Amino acid sequence: MDNNTILVIDDDRNILAIIELYLKKAGFSVATCTTGYEAMQAFRNTKPTLVVLDVMLPGQDGWSILHEIRQESTTPVIMLTAKGDTGERVRGLELGADDYIAKPFDSNELVARIKAVLRRFAPAAENERSISLPDLTISLENYSVTLDGEQLEMPPKEIELLYFLASHSGRVFTREQLLEQVWGFDFFGDSRTVDVHVKRIREKLGERESWQLRTVWGVGYKFDVRQ
Repeated sequence: MDNNTILVIDDDRNILAIIELYLKKAGFSVATCTTGYEAMQAFRNTKPTLVVLDVMLPGQDGWSILHEIRQESTTPVIMLTAKGDTGERVRGLELGADDYIAKPFDSNELVARIKAVLRRFAPAAENERSISLPDLTISLENYSVTLDGEQLEMPPKEIELLYFLASHSGRVFTREQLLEQVWGFDFFGDSRTVDVHVKRIREKLGERESWQLRTVWGVGYKFDVRQ
């Protein structure tokens, strides 16, 4: 993988030109495409480090492209759209987006967000990216969760949320803090996406005597490991 390539998918060639200019100035390589028809082929051919993906595209919209990307990759995706309402943002997060920026946008802010997302995905030491508990292993090395020796089917954001909570055992986090720490940007007014992800994680993990993902009513969530 080229660890310096950003794939930008947008049907507005003027926006593509501006983003490309700023990204190249920041030291990135840039690949672009302008239609939903080309998006997945461009993604597979380019193997980018990060994707900037417009929602409104001819041929196939950004939501369906994001869904396809998440079927085969954990590559970070920043959604770029003219729709800035909370419902659209929540939808993007629940589908697996890593950040969200609305048009019109400041190009320097977009570059800063790209760098912030990439820092969160930067490699770390293996012992800092894997947690082993009785009957449960959570790994960010290969984005896997193993329960009783069986690997669970979990999308990247569920794994990241579980890993974050388990790596801070006993500490209570508000929904706003989890949005900032796991999704990586300021809270924007709706925390439903955290509740949805926690519910899905619980359905897959169940509950054990030695550990439990708990709700702290009126506050948020915590992961308890019992000695």
